[in-house]
Amino acid sequence: MFQSILNLFFPKVCAGCNSFLLTNENVICTLCRHHIPLTNHHLNPENEAFKKFYGKVPIEHASALFYFHKKGIVQEVIHKLKYKGHEEIGTVLGNWYAEDLKEISVFQEIDVIIPVPLHKKKYRQRGYNQVSTFGRALSNELNITYNDSILIRTVYSKTQSKKNLLGRTEGIETIFDVTFTEKDHHKHYLLIDDVITTGSTLEGCCRALMKIPGTKISIVCMAMAQS
Repeated sequence: MFQSILNLFFPKVCAGCNSFLLTNENVICTLCRHHIPLTNHHLNPENEAFKKFYGKVPIEHASALFYFHKKGIVQEVIHKLKYKGHEEIGTVLGNWYAEDLKEISVFQEIDVIIPVPLHKKKYRQRGYNQVSTFGRALSNELNITYNDSILIRTVYSKTQSKKNLLGRTEGIETIFDVTFTEKDHHKHYLLIDDVITTGSTLEGCCRALMKIPGTKISIVCMAMAQS
């Protein structure tokens, strides 16, 4: 009853198109869900996300849920998650993608989910890591431990989306590090982020994680930029 009254005065709107959500809709309306461009990477082990890392870092798996287009639904959704405090979006996307990832055998072998970290200064500014709820939803649905303390960002940098290609790759290997003990050896880590663009940030994270003896790495993101 109270929720119905609350919705009357503060109606919930779709994260994709800002239209009012119907009673049975959650965060993203049915129409947007229908039009969101899915990658279907989970159906192809050697998909375009996986190929981004060929010859750069050894990974077991890479995939993204959506394609990211400028001024598209996915950009609007992730913008609200990343900059407007709508952390519930991450939970919805994590639950959504977990249903696909459950069908992939490699996910039976993953030990720990690790988010691409924010620098402490950026975390204080934003108040949260935009991939945390996505990772925790995957953790719950796939029954895999979530750990946001192993991988750290040691250097504060400007938002990647405001940099050119050279700026995104310059020095990326030096801004991440790991803190680990012997119990973290010989683990398969699932590295998660919001959007794959050049892949340089994820590559830098992989190189840091590879300092841990016996490490295997897979990558999952909410979206992948498509030209």
